Amino acid sequence: MLLCGDMATKFASPVSMAKSPESSKRNKRRSIRMFKCRAAGADGGRVTVGDDVFSVTTASKYEVDYLGQSTKGDLNLKLDPLHSFGNGQATLEGPIEEVARTEAQAAENLIIELGIQGPFSAQHSPRGIFCSRTLNLRSISAIGYDMDYTLMHYNVMAWEGRAYDYCMENLKNMGFPVDGLSFDPELVIRGLMIDKEKGNLVKADRFGYVKRAMHGTKMLSNKAVSDIYGRELVDLRNQSRWEFLNTFFSVSEALAYAQMVDRLDDGSITADLGILDYRGLYKAVAKALFRAHVEGQLKSEIMSKPELFVEPDPELPLALLDQKEAGKKLLLITNSDYHYTDKMMKHSFNKFLPNDMDWRDLFDMVIVSARKPEFFQMSHPLYEVVTGEGLMRPCFKAETGGLYSGGSAQMVESSLNVHGDEILYVGDHIYTDVSVSKVHLRWRTALICRELEEEYMALIGSRGHREELIELINQKEVVGDLFNQLRLALQRRSKGRPAQTLAATNLADQELTETMQKLLIVMQRLDDKIGLMLETDGELFNKRWGFLSRAGLWDKSHLMRQIEKYADIYTSRVSNFLNYTPFMYFRSQEQSLAHDSPLPDAAMEN
Repeated sequence: MLLCGDMATKFASPVSMAKSPESSKRNKRRSIRMFKCRAAGADGGRVTVGDDVFSVTTASKYEVDYLGQSTKGDLNLKLDPLHSFGNGQATLEGPIEEVARTEAQAAENLIIELGIQGPFSAQHSPRGIFCSRTLNLRSISAIGYDMDYTLMHYNVMAWEGRAYDYCMENLKNMGFPVDGLSFDPELVIRGLMIDKEKGNLVKADRFGYVKRAMHGTKMLSNKAVSDIYGRELVDLRNQSRWEFLNTFFSVSEALAYAQMVDRLDDGSITADLGILDYRGLYKAVAKALFRAHVEGQLKSEIMSKPELFVEPDPELPLALLDQKEAGKKLLLITNSDYHYTDKMMKHSFNKFLPNDMDWRDLFDMVIVSARKPEFFQMSHPLYEVVTGEGLMRPCFKAETGGLYSGGSAQMVESSLNVHGDEILYVGDHIYTDVSVSKVHLRWRTALICRELEEEYMALIGSRGHREELIELINQKEVVGDLFNQLRLALQRRSKGRPAQTLAATNLADQELTETMQKLLIVMQRLDDKIGLMLETDGELFNKRWGFLSRAGLWDKSHLMRQIEKYADIYTSRVSNFLNYTPFMYFRSQEQSLAHDSPLPDAAMEN
């Protein structure tokens, strides 16, 4: 049995990161980048192999595999693969189908024996990494990270709660009535859209059809939603009307806007503030929240007491260490300023790093005040941060190990000599981080969405409810099909024409009408039951809006469509990479189509 590559890597627990002499020895061993694999010979002896056996496919010699992925970074055997095993070569001879079956079973057994969570079992868990477009991590030369809600997760109640408080204080100073209002994050979720024209929050499906809506803080009925949006689609390109809630940072803004819509509707907002419509009201709320961020009070409070706002992840530094030791160049590209970035990263990382490492030691380049999304679209002046106090000087070329402010993505590519799909960028904002970097630069992309963990468990908890709902819908379909056939038979009979079949034509008038009456009562009762169950579908995640990724029982939400379109992979947190190794080949799953359903045998015969 050959033990090498991913199989030879055993994940350390967060406890192993403690700064003890033993952990230092372990970390020195971890820094050896080429694994020394051991193969058992026929005589039971062990042969040490390493650089003399393996080579790595370079950027100048890569090929493209059958799934269209670059083979750069793949390991190759220098020796005759069968000869290198001595008398054990017989186990690898024969039809590859049989060899693969044997070795795959042996691999599964070894993973269990080593106590390692395999990537396939990890995928079926709340902390899985899910693949929309096939991605070979071995071919990735550089991995860039956003900071807020990506490398660092905030306590939403604390962070967004304080953002909301500052926003309300600014609105009050502007003359808006805010007394009696409080922060309630359950009113909104990521992926909703603000309709600035009508004062609504809406949830749309992948096509842009509105499925649920809330005017102010009051949910609208299905009839009202149909009356308002039945003839139009959500078009996010119309930014003057629609505002997409991309991240957790959108929670406080959307909540404040919804509450102010209520105050505008009930006449609490006086004429002293001028003639306001829903669009003007949104501008006022956005201005109040913008001031809360720009004036620095919020960030100053967070920097003074980071332990109240930040939820550190002890496993995250391990994931980045694995990537760095695998030869990936790590980048931090954040819109936050230097002082805030340094304070927050020290708090979240340094205590979990080995050997007195500083968070800066993880990254080959750090860029603060990046001004995304413009960072990916155009060039801005580049400055080097040269002192701990944040003093800067103009700079014309970035170098590895540097700390910079501003600049551009093109500058990063030029400085590191990596381009396009050699770079993976990881962030939480579907537009600022993921969409723009993919569309303009063809970088590979990963989206961080912490809510996936809660939604995954909510979906499991809702299985019984959904199975019952689907069964009722299927029963309604069978009953409805018979009703429709009888209705057609009645229609033809009224016109003096025969029904679809001789038996239907010969059906007595009384039997036909009574059967239809019975079926209609059953369908009406089913509709009442199904309607109530659909209203509560997804309430384990959010009682108002349902699941994050679903819009109705069958379809995907608009947010999920955005994720699939722009994020090659998506997951709940960066530390989930620990379960996959830096050499993982993420393969997208088969996409189902409406006509994929297997046909009955009778239909096949016809």
